[in-house]
Amino acid sequence: MSPPRLNVSDKKLPNLIVKYDKASTLTTSQGVQIPDNHHSLRAGPRGPTLMEDFVLREKLMHFDHERIPERVVHARGAAAHGFFKVYKPLSQYTSADFLQNPAVETPVFVRFSTAVGSRGSADTVRDVRGFAVKFYTQQGNYDLVGNNMPVYFIQDAIKFPDLMHALKPEPHHEMPQASSAHDTFWDFVSLMPESTHMLMWLMSDRAIPRSYRMMEGFGVHTFRLVNPHGQTSFVKFHWKPKLGLHSMAWDEAQKVSGQDPDFHRRDLWEAIESGHFPEWELGVQLVEMGKVAELGIDILDATKLIPEELVPILPIGRMVLNRNPDNFFAETEQVAFNPGHLVPGIDFSNDPLLQGRLFSYADSQLSRMGSPNFQALPINRPACPMHHFQRDGLQQTSARHERVAYEPNTLGTGAEFRVDGSTQGFHSSPEALVSLKSRQQSASFDDHFSQPTLFWNSQSQAEKDHIVGAFRFDLSNVKTKEIRQRAVDNLAHVDMKLATRVAAQLGIDLPDPAAAAGRLGYRHHEAKAALQDAPSLSMMGRYKPDISTRKIAVLVADGMDMISVKRVMQELTDAGLQCKVVAPHLGHIGTASGRTLAVDFTFSNTSSVMFDAILLPGGEACADELCRLGSAVHFALEAYKHCKPICAINEGVRLLSSLGFSVSEQKDTALTVPTPGVVIADSQKAIEGQISQEFISAMLQHRHWDRVNLDSVPA
Repeated sequence: MSPPRLNVSDKKLPNLIVKYDKASTLTTSQGVQIPDNHHSLRAGPRGPTLMEDFVLREKLMHFDHERIPERVVHARGAAAHGFFKVYKPLSQYTSADFLQNPAVETPVFVRFSTAVGSRGSADTVRDVRGFAVKFYTQQGNYDLVGNNMPVYFIQDAIKFPDLMHALKPEPHHEMPQASSAHDTFWDFVSLMPESTHMLMWLMSDRAIPRSYRMMEGFGVHTFRLVNPHGQTSFVKFHWKPKLGLHSMAWDEAQKVSGQDPDFHRRDLWEAIESGHFPEWELGVQLVEMGKVAELGIDILDATKLIPEELVPILPIGRMVLNRNPDNFFAETEQVAFNPGHLVPGIDFSNDPLLQGRLFSYADSQLSRMGSPNFQALPINRPACPMHHFQRDGLQQTSARHERVAYEPNTLGTGAEFRVDGSTQGFHSSPEALVSLKSRQQSASFDDHFSQPTLFWNSQSQAEKDHIVGAFRFDLSNVKTKEIRQRAVDNLAHVDMKLATRVAAQLGIDLPDPAAAAGRLGYRHHEAKAALQDAPSLSMMGRYKPDISTRKIAVLVADGMDMISVKRVMQELTDAGLQCKVVAPHLGHIGTASGRTLAVDFTFSNTSSVMFDAILLPGGEACADELCRLGSAVHFALEAYKHCKPICAINEGVRLLSSLGFSVSEQKDTALTVPTPGVVIADSQKAIEGQISQEFISAMLQHRHWDRVNLDSVPA
């Protein structure tokens, strides 16, 4: 008997959405109660995660298959081809062949990404960014799948689905996109004090990089290096950008999202197309197996880092990106990274977050690509010889002619696959495992606040102000007062002044550290930090003497004094900077000397946030017209508010007059309010080239965050 047809006009339509019982206990999808939803099953508190953990597998499997075909996380990305070269042989530490010969260029494919947003989200949101490198070595593909921050929100992979469910847009209305500024995220992290360290990084300027070319990369986890004699050492990987470490102002990043959502993607593409190849240095922190306890830091905890002041970074090689993808989908979208893609000489640690990733990534790629044959796609295919007995499956691209698909065999040539097990192939580093299996973790994981405090103490005053502002912005968008209060109470364990400043604008009580102590997920461990501050954790002073590819906006109108600015523009161009002319209209503008100057942009199709610095030439008529144009005045004031270098010559300073800047009538002296990063001069000094180097020096610092009273600037 066929079921009755639904009458769409009937007001009593059945509820077709399954309503799950609001049970008082947490269960698996099979209804089995879960007494511990925070820890994977391990061989001892610090041992490896066990494959039999069906709770972990179920959570990760379900989470990994929730989005098709877009990546669940790190969906928004950009990528490029390049090469890596080691500086000198590292056989003392590892047998990995790509780390031995300085003459060999190992091909790489690198994908940068935001973590939370969808493929259509903006590049410049506040977020952790992926930094994934695929090395095509002669021993097979090696994937170093990291982020631009050295720590993470959680300690155990079993909590990853919970983290991302909280961080992603809320399920009832799918908002907000690519943002942590909402209730569910802060509800979760305020109950998980282990997230505090990562929150400090997320609320810092590290979360809004100026470009992919100007951000660091980290392997996050602790791995092992294994030398040819089987000796091992723990290692953490670091990528250091050649152009230095630079960020955006928060207000600027928000505006860039509207002006150009593809800002970071475009920046990477254009730099490579113009021959300005991005470059990073790979460094390692090495810890001998017997000296781990001396650090006072559990290196298996992904919410912790090893300060460079305790273990210096050893530079081992350089990576250059010199070719853009030919097809975005075939390469950038179809590339499949996996921290489980290792080569001989590199091995895992027992980090429980890493151990879960080893399962999750393979499962995610299978779901996203629809077939186990994604390994055969050109972008994923190894550069070395490859032979195995895996056959068939969806999207099989190779026609195999062998009679057998198994090993051992006598009908084929199975003998050719034998290798000397003592010297060849991949070997997991041996480790004695004698522990009771249990859902628990080492007590050394319970120190949730000493490293966030170290991070806070290491920041400059400007960076601290930015962190406070970021916490205020995010938490002011949290509608539930109790969640705002919990988050600030947790911050009191980092620094009471920080918590008090954040609380001041949130309509909540003063922070109360005692109120945090009894909450779900709260575990406190009284640990004394080995360092009180670590300069390596601050972005200030991390400047490099390379400002090539920076973009300078030259604001002009008819009547500009080309004579005074010509030499400045030429010397900026010679230094590798790009000078772009911005005027009230396209075409050409007329100069005071009767010549013309081609225009690149207008005030209606660009803004200051698209540039790294501005140059304001002189000329009475030019200054008069620009000062009558509100968008031009706003352009200059906004660049000042975002702490960008500014150079003004003679009358060009009028665009900054509301800030107190002026030039005297006597052309041999310049009078102005001393302000970091603002260069004011007359025509003669510009013609003589005296101000070019001063302007370039200002740009070497990228931003001048120590400007005061920025809140009063009308931009």
